[in-house]
Amino acid sequence: MIIGGGMAFTFLKVANNMNIGKSLFDEEGSKIVNRILEKAKANNVQIHLPVDFVTAEKFAEDANSGTATVQSGIPDEWMGLDCGPESVKTFKEAIARAKLIVWNGPVGVFEWEKFANGTKQIMDEVVRVTKENGATTIIGGGDTATCCAKWDTEDKVSHVSTGGGASLELLEGKVLPGVDALSSAN
Repeated sequence: MIIGGGMAFTFLKVANNMNIGKSLFDEEGSKIVNRILEKAKANNVQIHLPVDFVTAEKFAEDANSGTATVQSGIPDEWMGLDCGPESVKTFKEAIARAKLIVWNGPVGVFEWEKFANGTKQIMDEVVRVTKENGATTIIGGGDTATCCAKWDTEDKVSHVSTGGGASLELLEGKVLPGVDALSSAN
């Protein structure tokens, strides 16, 4: 399992005591990070988190950018806006081994070229394993679906859904209200 994008900073701060600067942090979500990591370990699920980052002094397309690692941390006034080349390498290795990929959420601010490389590299690998390895690849979520449209990969993966939250709830086995209403109408 790969945890990237803004969610990764919550995991890294809690699990590694990493300085994340002004990167996204989910206070409520931070309360369950250790339980998620323990459950993953108990079920022999390997969690892949970023190890390096493309950083910015502010959340803006024209921001000065830099780099950071888990070890160095992100400077207090900076934020992580993409994963770095070592993270991309690790993520691509995990993707290459997968037979089923469910991808929800980009790993960087892909809308801005300076912070799009991580997501683009991962998209290229997902497309490659779909074609060459026969992996089933499901893209779930508006932002990730937008990535497919941006890089013209909608027809190069198994399925693209714009319903990110709904897609995940369906995979969790939850009954979706619209499906329930249609089922009840019969």
